[in-house]
Amino acid sequence: MNNKKGFTLIEILLVIVIIAVLAGIVLIAVNPARQVSQANDAQRRSDVNSILNAIHQYAIDNRGALPSSITTSAQTMGSSVGQANICSNLVPTYIAALPYDPTASGSGYTDCASYNTGYTVIKDANNRITVNAASAEVDSISVTR
Repeated sequence: MNNKKGFTLIEILLVIVIIAVLAGIVLIAVNPARQVSQANDAQRRSDVNSILNAIHQYAIDNRGALPSSITTSAQTMGSSVGQANICSNLVPTYIAALPYDPTASGSGYTDCASYNTGYTVIKDANNRITVNAASAEVDSISVTR
């Protein structure tokens, strides 16, 4: 009598295949790339609202006047020529640091010498401000006040 205890090669391979199939199903269900994209969009929504709140607080303190660099043509918020340079108007009085697009590297902009938020700002004829953020999940994130 041969009483060897253990698993056969076929039993081990079957268990490995079952684990691989279950892991594949879990990865498809969780979809980490989509989760990261949704988290980035949530951060963009928060950033857009923070920027708009800071601009409106500035306007309240300045009798309705908006920062002069916000024009009726859409501009990226940044310190380069042709961009809406609003950092010195808002930081640190109305917002601690200008937020930036979550896909860019760095941290919030407290130094107004060189920055680019990745968000755009535009003013309409009625002085309503719109801040836009590009998004991978939806066309864009846009809030107007």
